[in-house]
Amino acid sequence: MTGQNLHTHTLYSDGKASMRQVVETAVAQNMHTLGISDHAPVSFDNAFSIKPDQLQDYCRELRFLQKEYSHLLHLFLALEMDFIPGISQPFSGLKDQCGLDYVIGSVHLVGSNHPENLWFTDGPVRDTFDEGLATFFGNDIRKAVGAFFRQTNQMIEQEVFDVIGHFDKIKMHNQNRFFTEDEAWYRDMVMETLQLIREKNLIVEINTRGVYKKRSDSFFPSGWILQKMNSMHVPVLISSDAHQAEELQMLFPEANDALKSAGYAEQMHFSDKGWELRPI
Repeated sequence: MTGQNLHTHTLYSDGKASMRQVVETAVAQNMHTLGISDHAPVSFDNAFSIKPDQLQDYCRELRFLQKEYSHLLHLFLALEMDFIPGISQPFSGLKDQCGLDYVIGSVHLVGSNHPENLWFTDGPVRDTFDEGLATFFGNDIRKAVGAFFRQTNQMIEQEVFDVIGHFDKIKMHNQNRFFTEDEAWYRDMVMETLQLIREKNLIVEINTRGVYKKRSDSFFPSGWILQKMNSMHVPVLISSDAHQAEELQMLFPEANDALKSAGYAEQMHFSDKGWELRPI
């Protein structure tokens, strides 16, 4: 196990445990580094992100716990920010406002300008994915996947952040029903995004959540993508995208093995000095 997880959620957004419970569990599991990265506020009502009027409470509680547990755990303040053209605010503004240690950039909602235009590609319900595919893209999966990756690419080009979250998660509810990862058009889209990731020096997480929640047969990103990333010298870190305290290090040994199989010998770690490579 790495002893580090930088992608976690609490009751402030769509997590199921309080911030203190998550911190206490990290200490009980002998972790050395924990980042809390709840979903940043967005400008429409929803059930997944921090409410705007709770953002300062979120930041204050984290900084309080940081001091309380400083002798036991390196604790960091972050946000997972959704990129939605015409809706989301610039990542850098929120980072400055909150004094964040780092930022995770992700795409969960595909579309722009108005909440009614958004296709929710994530969550536990596969029917939501299917309904959006039919409503917004006429069941044209290539068009839909293309929209997801174009929005991801736009985020990479326009925003300033550190880690890109589950960047191939579009495969999760597909489950080989509409396309396979062997198809050339899909691989071309992935590689275009990888090139941008490399150019912007972003860190890619190997996210174990899809597997331990039994929604995906492989991690985000898939093994073949990890091999491509290693050949391109794209840095990685392991995360569980925990929404419950007991998920903090789920499948980390398996993720370590996946990284080694792809040729990686090091992963990124975060400390008071910033980002650094450490052996897996």
